[in-house]
Amino acid sequence: METSFSPEQMQDPAIVIANDILRKCVHCGFCTATCPTYVLLGDEADSPRGRIYMIKDMLEHDKPASKRVVKHIDRCLSCLSCTTTCPSGVDYMHLVDHARVHIESTFIRPLGDRLLRKLLARVVPNPALFRLSLWGARLGRPFKGLMPGRLKGMIAMAPDSMEKAAPCDKPQVFNAEGKKIKRIALMTGCAQKVLRPAINQATVRLLTRHGCEVVIAKGAGCCGALVHHMGKEDEALAAARTNVAAWMAEIENGGLDAIVINASGCGTTVKDYGFMLRNDPVWGKPAATVAALARDVTEVVCDLQLVTGGALPPMVVAYHSACSMQHGQKLVSGPKRLLEHAGFSVREPAEGHLCCGSAGTYNLLQPELAGKLKNRKIINLEEQFPEVIATGNIGCLVQIASGTDIPVVHTVELLDWASGGPKPKNIS
Repeated sequence: METSFSPEQMQDPAIVIANDILRKCVHCGFCTATCPTYVLLGDEADSPRGRIYMIKDMLEHDKPASKRVVKHIDRCLSCLSCTTTCPSGVDYMHLVDHARVHIESTFIRPLGDRLLRKLLARVVPNPALFRLSLWGARLGRPFKGLMPGRLKGMIAMAPDSMEKAAPCDKPQVFNAEGKKIKRIALMTGCAQKVLRPAINQATVRLLTRHGCEVVIAKGAGCCGALVHHMGKEDEALAAARTNVAAWMAEIENGGLDAIVINASGCGTTVKDYGFMLRNDPVWGKPAATVAALARDVTEVVCDLQLVTGGALPPMVVAYHSACSMQHGQKLVSGPKRLLEHAGFSVREPAEGHLCCGSAGTYNLLQPELAGKLKNRKIINLEEQFPEVIATGNIGCLVQIASGTDIPVVHTVELLDWASGGPKPKNIS
């Protein structure tokens, strides 16, 4: 793709990167076949290629985002299926992230939209506020029918029962069982430890059982992905710096072999910290160090070689590979191999490359499209006749569980069970 940025524009390092990305696009259209919104809507403007044209025009002419551009960029899930398909290696992730920053700084959204986005950006990354909001949502269920569509989605997110915060989420060190093989830091996250605290508990048990000393670093918190995908660059970079500082302190204190993340959406972001903070004279180098140490929990367990704790009852597992897992981090076979090694019969649904519609806060900001994608995903999963559905991302877990009676668990919960831990609560 030809570009025509001015010499003055090319003084901006972000424009230099955007220019390089745009020039790699050859208009082939392979991305349209795997883009969830194009598959649903059939509109070129809702395909990666169409969005790239709009971003190019917006950036080249250095003009404020139009209502049309915002509409179609907002519809993008950032699932990154297009990057897996693209034969030219177009870095769509960083291009659309740049576009969202531009939108945030040049476009004034309607008041309701602004308020909802501010609410989500304030509440979801803060576990205490998020827990409080879910209690409020439960109380608001009787009035759900009177509320606008997007508020209905927030109420639907509230679980039927709220679990207590897990003790393992506080800063501390868990000793390895037997010989210590690795020292790792576990990112406990934000929304996940409210919605499903059992995931972090299972992760700690699994890793310590396999010889890992597990550190919960003081000061580490939300990865920043939620605000990052809203174009709120300053808030995202602040979250990244906070985590980098927390983990660098542990690196300097006793060294780390890995920083383990058990929510693949967070993992994709943490692995990108080096890029996000590339221009920061203080945090750029430490961020690159942290990004290089970031690992999904299944990557670490693959290295450790899973030891099973005994025979489990035969069980068919439908594995849903989160977009952030398969497209963002390019982790495809590892989680499935672990589940098979643990003794489960693993099946993959048709259209496994398509998003379930969760995509961070997408299911709240774009409920109609998210609902269609969820229903499509659940049909494909249920056609495998599984006894349980496994995934590696909390957003997918909650999204899928809201539409099926089949138990939905995190992959690490099954691996913990198979290697001697307790059976996940929602498996009968």
